[in-house]
Amino acid sequence: MDLAGELVRIPSRGGLDSYEPVVNHLADWLGAHGLAARRLRGPSGEVVAVACEVHGARPGPRYVLDACLDTAPFGAETAWTRSPVSGAVVDGWLHGRGSADSKAAVAIFAHIGARLRRDAERMHGAVTLLFDVDEHTGGFGGAKAYFTDPATGPVAGVMIGYPGPEHVVIGGRGVLRARLHVHGVAGHSGGSRPTPNAIVKAAAMVQALAEADLPGSPSAQFPPPPRVTVTAVSGGEGYSVVPDLCTLNIDIRLTPSFDHAGAEKLLRGTVDDIDARWPETAPTSLELVTRWPPYRLPDTSPLLTALLRAASRYGSAPQPRVAGPSNIGNYLAGLGIPATAGYGVDYVGLHGTDERIRIQSITPVQAVYHRALMELLPIA
Repeated sequence: MDLAGELVRIPSRGGLDSYEPVVNHLADWLGAHGLAARRLRGPSGEVVAVACEVHGARPGPRYVLDACLDTAPFGAETAWTRSPVSGAVVDGWLHGRGSADSKAAVAIFAHIGARLRRDAERMHGAVTLLFDVDEHTGGFGGAKAYFTDPATGPVAGVMIGYPGPEHVVIGGRGVLRARLHVHGVAGHSGGSRPTPNAIVKAAAMVQALAEADLPGSPSAQFPPPPRVTVTAVSGGEGYSVVPDLCTLNIDIRLTPSFDHAGAEKLLRGTVDDIDARWPETAPTSLELVTRWPPYRLPDTSPLLTALLRAASRYGSAPQPRVAGPSNIGNYLAGLGIPATAGYGVDYVGLHGTDERIRIQSITPVQAVYHRALMELLPIA
């Protein structure tokens, strides 16, 4: 709880704050507990994660405990009962931005690493602590820097410390994100002859995507359905110019029955159909931005069974769940690495006003992860 509070009191909003203070504080804590922290850097040399390794003296697999050290923005600070960086403990709750997502998990995993280090002579395999500071930006630079490094070697699985004690997330819808650059013909809005308006053409694409019939119905194994959402529209300026370009941001949530190939086919078919109706305009260009596959762990996954057995031992019964939103587990699935997301601390106000965690939920969460690792990496 002390470490979680110290981390909350250091602002580390994704893309807004310097990460150096929170990275340095955590690295110092790890060093004081016998764990050598290293800073992972992105393509431009910026720090994107803190990582450290606990190697057992006996051969075995490598597992990763992953949690983000950056946070969501504060929102309207005047709406908070206490400062977003207060780290205050009141009536059994630890308050502040990032307490739930996911500085409590960072503190829990750091303590588990320190405990495992003391048992390293008897432990099989290895555990990596990976704390990303590029998660809330959507860049996931820390994960990419670690998992794509040839020196990392094989990883048997990843446990992501997202909050919430009710579920173990074992899958999620994938995502295909794209930009459509829709072209019209520039002209004067008061001219004697109208010219094709890029925004009007783009509106036809928005309508067509909204009415698209998406294949695949939900199943017991993968309940969330596919979805297409237009999330941003930009184009035009002033009042007297007919716009010749309008850009649409498209977010498509994927399922096993509607994968990235099906989503791309839908986009290209829609584009071709609308372009054919607007012959005086240049063809729409399609820019693919992000592509993560849907995934679901099998019921027999060692990660899942170890977590559920450990939870049961400590009187908890989280339910396996396939999530609607994507998470870093989707990225890992694309690399062939199994991952769970959550089981975590009890919380209120995730990404919202007065974010806080229930302090008494820290101990069972830490015990469950520790016990699960003792099963996955037997300690003789």
